[in-house]
Amino acid sequence: MDRRKFVTTAGLAGTAGLLAACGNRSESAADCPETSESRPAETFEWKMVTTWPRDFPGLGTGANYLARIIGEMSDGRLTVKVYGGNELVPPFEVFDAVQRGTAEMGHGGAYYWKGKIPASPFFSGVPFGLTGAEMNGWFYHGGGLEVYRETYAPFGVIPWPIGNSGTQMGGWFNKEINSVDDLKGLKMRIPGFGGEVLKAVGGTPVNIPGAELFTALQNGTIDATEWVGPMNDLAFGLFRAAQYYYYPGWHEPGTALEGIVNAEAYEALPADLQAIVKYACQAANMDMFADFEARNGEALQTLIREHGVELRPFPEDVLAELREAAFEVVEAQAASDEMSAKVWGSLKTYMENVKGATAVGAQAFVDRR
Repeated sequence: MDRRKFVTTAGLAGTAGLLAACGNRSESAADCPETSESRPAETFEWKMVTTWPRDFPGLGTGANYLARIIGEMSDGRLTVKVYGGNELVPPFEVFDAVQRGTAEMGHGGAYYWKGKIPASPFFSGVPFGLTGAEMNGWFYHGGGLEVYRETYAPFGVIPWPIGNSGTQMGGWFNKEINSVDDLKGLKMRIPGFGGEVLKAVGGTPVNIPGAELFTALQNGTIDATEWVGPMNDLAFGLFRAAQYYYYPGWHEPGTALEGIVNAEAYEALPADLQAIVKYACQAANMDMFADFEARNGEALQTLIREHGVELRPFPEDVLAELREAAFEVVEAQAASDEMSAKVWGSLKTYMENVKGATAVGAQAFVDRR
């Protein structure tokens, strides 16, 4: 017999014998080798804590979308349960919960962690800074994601941009703003760099969770508040607590929302599930951005036509003073620590590179549409 034919025949016979033995119910399972096909796939169950109310339009629903597509893309091997603010941890403790492993994942805003990470507000955006589309350009193709990861690495947390509110509204006010003097002594809920700018021109910034805004505005705890934009402001009924709705959102021209993952939990995943988390985060980022773009217009019309909301533009001299104060605040933060300087250097360089194209492109077009 030909030697190669003999080896092949013998191999097939051996395999057949092995399969027959494994098919015999009386044989011990330990006697039969386990293949990758027969091994059950390892499954993982994650918790995602958020700073938003459960199912809140755009924000809470965006977190739900991310959890759902991770489950679908992984065929159920990685499931994520979403918790609204205060359901598992308070909103402003989301970062701590992910860092210590109480939850594997979180969704919120980077500027909430300034007390822990001084450079974090840059990743939400800066006043008079990048638009939502420009922020995504910086993250994905301008070096933003690299400095983002570097900033959070010492805390054992991996960040992703997950969602963008687009250009926000200027806020709800219980009095007219005719000059910068009207901002002096004003108690306003406004986080991040925007709050520091308000303080620089004489106002009093207050940082409270979104779920408490209506009551605080209605009972006079605060005189004004910014939240997000028409979709979310309508959902909270803020038009019932304040008369004037100002624009533009100078403080948050393209606010990036944030997803964070516990680094140890991520590294414990097999490579394919790590890739699923990565690309699901990118998909959710785009989906949330599109959701805000689509629904804010409809909500704004509802506020005006059905609820009689008064839209007011900030006076140009007010915006000019806020802009001057904004860059003083941002430059001061950049000078305060090495990581802030590095992040601002990256963001500022990117902004200088793209603003010319934006001016003759999207901005010039929209002004004439």
